[in-house]
Amino acid sequence: MLLPKGGMNWKAAKARIPPSRAVLAFVFRTRFLVVVALTFLVVFTWRGLSGRASEMQRFVCWGPTKPPMEMTPNDHARWNAHLHTPVVFNHHQPIVVNSSTIQHVDLNPVKSTPKAVSNKERVLIVTPLRNAAQHVLQHFDLLSQLTYPHDLIDLAFLVSDSTDDTLAVLSAELERIQSRQDKVSFHSAMVIEKDFGVTMSQSVEERHSFEAQGPRRKSMGRARNYLLSAALKPEHSWVYWRDVDIQDSPSKIIEDFIAHDRDVLVPNIWFHRYREENGKKRDIEGRFDYNSWQEPKGGLKLQLDRDVVLAEGYKQYKTDRIHMARMGDWRNDKDEEIQLDGIGGVSIMVKADVHRSGINFPCYPFENQAETEGFAKMAKRAGYGVYGLPNYVVWHVDTEEKPGNA
Repeated sequence: MLLPKGGMNWKAAKARIPPSRAVLAFVFRTRFLVVVALTFLVVFTWRGLSGRASEMQRFVCWGPTKPPMEMTPNDHARWNAHLHTPVVFNHHQPIVVNSSTIQHVDLNPVKSTPKAVSNKERVLIVTPLRNAAQHVLQHFDLLSQLTYPHDLIDLAFLVSDSTDDTLAVLSAELERIQSRQDKVSFHSAMVIEKDFGVTMSQSVEERHSFEAQGPRRKSMGRARNYLLSAALKPEHSWVYWRDVDIQDSPSKIIEDFIAHDRDVLVPNIWFHRYREENGKKRDIEGRFDYNSWQEPKGGLKLQLDRDVVLAEGYKQYKTDRIHMARMGDWRNDKDEEIQLDGIGGVSIMVKADVHRSGINFPCYPFENQAETEGFAKMAKRAGYGVYGLPNYVVWHVDTEEKPGNA
């Protein structure tokens, strides 16, 4: 732009200003008016929104999202500091615990059902041992023949007050079995040592005498409880108590017992005794376990001191109980059931939740019974079913006891 000589003056500037008519015509043009209107609309809208947001800040809730009576000192401090109420997003997100010292156990999925194999239910086989070295090899031969999947079976042994090589023989057999590469080895094995100060002889005369029964049953109950408390794990669905001196039993015994779906179940316990008669060997099928019985109708007529522990099969007390050992025949229906009030301990299948509920083997007189018979009394008192199979026979070793007590 070229300035006139002598600089800018009013006359020259005025000469360059458009006439008033031209200015009015430009102002009142439609496009100009639309632009002005839009500009005012944008400006006033922006100011209105920003003013409303700042006005709403006056009504923000301060403090924690809980009543004052439930506030902690930290909550009160935050409230007094006028911090905004915290907003919790996705409050249903689970807490992740990564500490290795915290273990979570969910017993809800652990069931005891007749479909144990298909459900992969774990079985704990427990055996108390005392001076039992002579029976260990036979015990493992029978365990190896069990058809229930061995990878679902855990073994547990308690060795107590032994003066022979029970622990050494047991350890050697466990090493042999668990080192196998086929399906004979078991999921796990546990050996527990605990002495109870028992000095009673293992001879038949002393061990099975009437006088020995009370102290013997109490000590055996204590041993079973120690074994159970150490061996029972959350994953176990069934507990199978199996004595070491079983001579023979069906290989499907676990499946056979589980199929009955009973809280507590025992078989009949007999023994083989062979005698020569007229040049021929004769098998005398003897009845062994008189601890599985039914109370007579009307209950016991005996007046007993609360500290007396009754033992069945002895002439000192006439109980009139009905003994399962005198019933049944292994040639008949093996699945026939009867209800029992007392049980023996040679072979017991128990649902694990029965034990978890506190039903153990009393090492004191419980309704004048101890150990396995006291266990049956306790289970029935708690509402559990106790059953026996009179025709399902497990064969015990012949202890060569003399007649007279039973």
